[in-house]
Amino acid sequence: MKLLILAANGQIARLVEERILTEDKFADVELVLFLRRASRLQSLKDRYPDRVTLIDGDLNDSQAVIDAAKGCDMIYSAVVDHDDAGDNRPTKNIIAAAKQNGISRVIETSLLGLYDEVPGEFGKWNRDFCFGGDPEGTSPVKADQLLEESGLDYTTLRLPWLNDRPEVKYSITHRHDKFVGVSGSRRSIADVVLQIVADPSFGSRDSLDIADPATDGLTRPVY
Repeated sequence: MKLLILAANGQIARLVEERILTEDKFADVELVLFLRRASRLQSLKDRYPDRVTLIDGDLNDSQAVIDAAKGCDMIYSAVVDHDDAGDNRPTKNIIAAAKQNGISRVIETSLLGLYDEVPGEFGKWNRDFCFGGDPEGTSPVKADQLLEESGLDYTTLRLPWLNDRPEVKYSITHRHDKFVGVSGSRRSIADVVLQIVADPSFGSRDSLDIADPATDGLTRPVY
């Protein structure tokens, strides 16, 4: 299986890459790593020359994303679509790349609060901080809607406020559920991505909330 990772130098992406390249159960997975200044991941290419391909590229460049996806089986975008142009170029480019290359399985990163699913004081604080008080019409919300309407086998990962704690501990809720928790570790998010890589039916055609349930009810993120 060949996995294309977009924005491949992000912290969660790096955790995913390291586990794929070192864990036996992913021994048949090859990585195509797409990022600005691909030289930043040269050490991975040097260590695993037969399993890592590096590609310099910009997620807003449609043809670059389409070309990078050739021969791949799955696409994971490790960055939230906050398109400054307001046109969701990253998500539209991912959808185009998937369709033109016959790839059905897509994972895209987003953030909590797209659907006013975060309750209480923290929900209001998060809504004000992330969406200026109203998520409707923002790029992350439109990205999730574009994926839902695309016909692709997609998963949107709605991330909590992140920390670098070492534990892998999380619960998953779905689009129409109340968000449980406020924070979670980057290692936990990487684990969810790896569950999908190992079993593409996991999270299929869904928008998943992920957080440490021990942080439920708190009013501010846990770092």
